[in-house]
Amino acid sequence: MNKYDLEERLIEFSVLIIEIVNETPNSKAGNHLSGQLVRSGTSVSLNYGEAQSAESRKDFIHKMKVILKELRETFVCLKIIHQSKLYKTENKIIESKKENNELISIFVKSIGTAQKNLQS
Repeated sequence: MNKYDLEERLIEFSVLIIEIVNETPNSKAGNHLSGQLVRSGTSVSLNYGEAQSAESRKDFIHKMKVILKELRETFVCLKIIHQSKLYKTENKIIESKKENNELISIFVKSIGTAQKNLQS
């Protein structure tokens, strides 16, 4: 996967998150969780764009770790929304959790590779 494919994948993930947020019920819990979800779930694609302009390999690794942190936060938020049934379309929640997990794996691997290259 090249960086443009990953960027597009992150953008599509952020769009899916926005769709889920727009379907979240207008309740105290729904509003709170959807606010958290939209921030962390859309920041991954925005931060990836920033990582592409990193000033050094160390800066790149730091930015990639921020993305990983946001992906993990997004995943927990999706689990809470799913378990509390604060959604209209369950298949979007399931799809987003699957994609989120795959993205986490990609970033864990990418960070590991970048750290090995930094030490070389």
